[in-house]
Amino acid sequence: MAPATAASGGSWVESDSGMSSDNIKGLVLALSSSFFIGASFIVKKKGLKKAGASGVRAGAGGYSYLYEPLWWAGMIAMVVGEVANFAAYAFAPAILVTPLDNLLIYFIHAVLAHIILRERLHIFGIFGCILCVVGSTTIVLHAPQEREIESVTEVWDLATEPAFLLYATTVLVAAFMLIFHFVPRYGQTHIMVYIGVCSLVGSLSVMSVKALGIALKLTFSGMNQLVYSQTWVFMIIVIACIITQMNYLNKALDTFNTAVVSPIYYVMFTSLTILASVIMFKDWDRQDPTQIVTEMGGFITILSGTFLLHETKDMADGLPPSTSGRLQKHADEDGYLPEGTPLRPQESFRLP
Repeated sequence: MAPATAASGGSWVESDSGMSSDNIKGLVLALSSSFFIGASFIVKKKGLKKAGASGVRAGAGGYSYLYEPLWWAGMIAMVVGEVANFAAYAFAPAILVTPLDNLLIYFIHAVLAHIILRERLHIFGIFGCILCVVGSTTIVLHAPQEREIESVTEVWDLATEPAFLLYATTVLVAAFMLIFHFVPRYGQTHIMVYIGVCSLVGSLSVMSVKALGIALKLTFSGMNQLVYSQTWVFMIIVIACIITQMNYLNKALDTFNTAVVSPIYYVMFTSLTILASVIMFKDWDRQDPTQIVTEMGGFITILSGTFLLHETKDMADGLPPSTSGRLQKHADEDGYLPEGTPLRPQESFRLP
């Protein structure tokens, strides 16, 4: 297949066979990132539970977890994972990096949640993990080559094209509607509210992280990008998005079951990030329809695995999902709402 040149500046890294060296670097960094982030969910959850036992819970608007060392340990692990993730986006396209987050995050989270949080994993959940591995492998083998960009201004040109501006505007409007209208009314009972904010804002943060990562990579290679105002604009966007994501992800983790929050969040986050990347960086411009369909097949396989993890999470000890989930939600050791004010199980697991 003949190579294609991007319409908005920049060229494509050529690779006669297999993955390019940049894609391999991005793959290794993405896997490392998944390990740290997957572990951080468990450690942060333990910290939130411990802090909620002696202060106001994060899900109720409290910030007592900021005084809990265990939460900070989880936060440090997440920061390390995000740094590796940040570097991965500088080397590989988002359509390769983002789905790979599911590969180890789901697996590590499921194992550690079973051991540390005593959240049981059904046999179908194990099969779901396998599907995530298969889907991620498919995407790795058919991922597009990374675009070669020589200046952060090229990324800025891509970000200010009408198609991506329309996407960004739609995302911001939806996020503000969730924050100011739906969070006060349905945040405590509908899991999609908090996760929706995290995922929408997250898709924009990934695009900005990739832009900032490219700027730093070029700077370290001798082409200083810090002199461009666009680099600092991307940095401000990254900081604002990460603060917003952290706030609402903490609320989701403290209010709902960890093993439900994680899969739903990463499915939404991955879907929106791939969409944003396709629009902004035109990841599919150099690929033929067969490669694109294969990648989407791999992504759908990951979604299927995630669905199994979600639906079979509460299948424990021979009880149906609704019954075991209800028992777990009301257990004192889970540290959700104080006694006398339990969440309604049916609503907390129901998509609005």
